[in-house]
Amino acid sequence: MKKFTRILVFALIAIVFLGTFVYLYQRSRPKVEKYEEVSPTIGDLMKTTIITGKIVPRDEVNIKPQISGIISELYKEAGEQVKEDEVIAKVKVIPEMGSLSSAQSRVRLSEINLKQAQTNFDRQKTLYEKKLVSGEDFDQVKQALDQATEEMAASRDALEVIRDGVSRSNATASSTLIRSTISGLILDIPVKVGNSVILSNTFNEGTTIATVADMNNMIFDGNVDETDVGGLSEGMPVKITIGALQDLTFEARLEYIAPKAVEMSGANQFQVKAAVNVPEEQNIRSGYSANAEIVLQSATQVLTIPESAIEFTNDSSFVYLVDKDGAYTKKAVQTGISDGLNIEIKSGLSTSDKIRGSKIIESKQ
Repeated sequence: MKKFTRILVFALIAIVFLGTFVYLYQRSRPKVEKYEEVSPTIGDLMKTTIITGKIVPRDEVNIKPQISGIISELYKEAGEQVKEDEVIAKVKVIPEMGSLSSAQSRVRLSEINLKQAQTNFDRQKTLYEKKLVSGEDFDQVKQALDQATEEMAASRDALEVIRDGVSRSNATASSTLIRSTISGLILDIPVKVGNSVILSNTFNEGTTIATVADMNNMIFDGNVDETDVGGLSEGMPVKITIGALQDLTFEARLEYIAPKAVEMSGANQFQVKAAVNVPEEQNIRSGYSANAEIVLQSATQVLTIPESAIEFTNDSSFVYLVDKDGAYTKKAVQTGISDGLNIEIKSGLSTSDKIRGSKIIESKQ
């Protein structure tokens, strides 16, 4: 029994050793590479670039107040149409105490001046009627009364504007009524009744009451890499695809290419804009993500081969011709445009040639 066990152990060891030897032998055998054989064909090529961006209105305006205060009423909501000069909101004025005090002081002073001018006028009028003063002196007193009267009206208007935001003389042009400066769609109203707002000035951009845009005039706004911008020119046709509307494409025309690059994510990008032709029945929302496809180069009915069959060395291009015996011969060719899959062959090949294509299999002998 022991003898049988020893024989079995030695047999197992021999099998393992032999299996290992066979495995290592197979691993050491040279591999044979096989390739597809392809023939040049006649076809059309287009070199395109895809630009990412978004669809936005050409004219988008932020409506800001002409006076600081508190929103007392809102007459419109986001999504509503508004016409130019139509009222969107009303502001209740909270006067600044220093300005209010100055305006009140100006009114009191103008009242004193007007009273004195009226007294002088009445006195001079009596003397003029008795022909005791000249007409020239009377005219000067009358002019002083007119000036004092005008100053009184102006000071009262100024006080009413500071205190109430509107005066009786310009009630139709009240600065407390926030009006749209263009006709279009209200995209956003970021304020609510009770919010404080401030007017725009040199030191502050002011509070945006509403954002209004003309949705009938849309553009594509995107950025293109510096490697592709050299092939673009204004007026080129563009095909727009919107991410939210996958089944629809829109025609556009390139109308702006930025003269200066902006660095984005470590790469130089140039802003581009294209006017989009949107059908009237199609509802396009502001800010839709979109892709713009632009044809940089095209060639029709040219000799093409798969670009994977080309070997590039420095500035030269080569292919491997397949002879009758199946051997490969390296040959220089002149290439043209490429669409990323196929490439144009300007010289060096004909449709009757066969060339080595992509590697298809690796096997052991």
